Amino acid sequence: MTAHIITIGDEILIGQIVDTNSAWMGQQLNMQGIQIGKIVTVSDTHKDITEAVDLAFSEADIILLTGGLGPTKDDITKKALADYFGVEMRFSESTYNRIQRLFKKFGKSITEAHHEQSYMPANADILMNKMGTAPGMWFEHEGKVLVSMPGVPYEMKYLMEAEVLPKLKSQFPGKPIAHRTILTVGEGESRIADRIDPFLEALPKNIKMAYLPGTGQVRLRMTGIGDNEKELNTLLDQKVEELKPLISEFIYGFEKEKLEEVIGRMLNEKGKTIATAESCTGGFLAHKITSVPGSSKYFEGSIISYSNEMKMNQLNVKPSTLKKHGAVSEETVKEMVQGTLDLLKTDIAIAISGIAGPDGGTPEKPVGTIWIAIGDKKNTKTYQLNLWKDRMKNIEYTSTVALNVIRKFLLER
Repeated sequence: MTAHIITIGDEILIGQIVDTNSAWMGQQLNMQGIQIGKIVTVSDTHKDITEAVDLAFSEADIILLTGGLGPTKDDITKKALADYFGVEMRFSESTYNRIQRLFKKFGKSITEAHHEQSYMPANADILMNKMGTAPGMWFEHEGKVLVSMPGVPYEMKYLMEAEVLPKLKSQFPGKPIAHRTILTVGEGESRIADRIDPFLEALPKNIKMAYLPGTGQVRLRMTGIGDNEKELNTLLDQKVEELKPLISEFIYGFEKEKLEEVIGRMLNEKGKTIATAESCTGGFLAHKITSVPGSSKYFEGSIISYSNEMKMNQLNVKPSTLKKHGAVSEETVKEMVQGTLDLLKTDIAIAISGIAGPDGGTPEKPVGTIWIAIGDKKNTKTYQLNLWKDRMKNIEYTSTVALNVIRKFLLER
């Protein structure tokens, strides 16, 4: 069973808003065993809408549309669908009465535009939208289904959950689809692929693996399709267990876990506290750590030692170290760690100093040169990064690496 998703709106095409509807609908359909064949965005024109619908009907069993159902003149989806199906527009008394009741409840008067909004294609089954004035519409055509919904995300989600998904499940029972997501950090997509290639070659035909790279991380999504949901989940769990030893040093979690959540849990379990000293990342690492609820149990604070003066005055970095080695150096970040431990009295400290860009580099230390140090009162470890991305990507990537540095430091203890 295949579905196409069509989003309608010039505001999406020109980047004024991001299409989050398609991603959410895709997830919901996938969980119901319906595969997504295509996602398309078209402009608010009669021609583009009808052409997209025609193509979708030729390739898919289910078509979901969002957008173009409001009370304004540029909301033309209903008229385009009526013309496509060759039916007239018919006034919906129930829709009009519901809009009247809604406006009366809030002390507002109904407009002529809302009267016009109550005209629907004659062959549409009306789907009650309790979150807005525009109802959804369900069409059946040559054994296939088209559903048109408002583009407002919370209205679309209400209609999907209350009306569309239950009807689709009843009419199109699909094969069970299940996923397992393995979260990795510290190694690139191609190197992970080399490590697990023999495992992938031996997978059953009904299980596929996808690589989903991010900033310093790679998600591995294993997807299975089967006839029996229980047996499929058992098989996927078995394959995850077979995969884990092949890349164990890179796996930090599963499904929707975040790296900062994992290190928070590790710090709690070990009863350790941590603080950060940041220069080029400007507090971004501290932001990641403190985005986790309950992080106050293990995170004491951060020193944003952006200038040399701050490094010297707050963290006791020696002037001679800065003069001889510079702010971006192994020697400096090691002293930043010890200064943070002394100042904030934590078990562990991590320090970062570098050149995020786009300028500030030299032939000896080009843009993207980053030093990280982590340590306690007994031991300090250092890492050097040589990055090439833009400023924000360098900051984000460095923070991800730093989180992984914390993870590895805790694992070693």
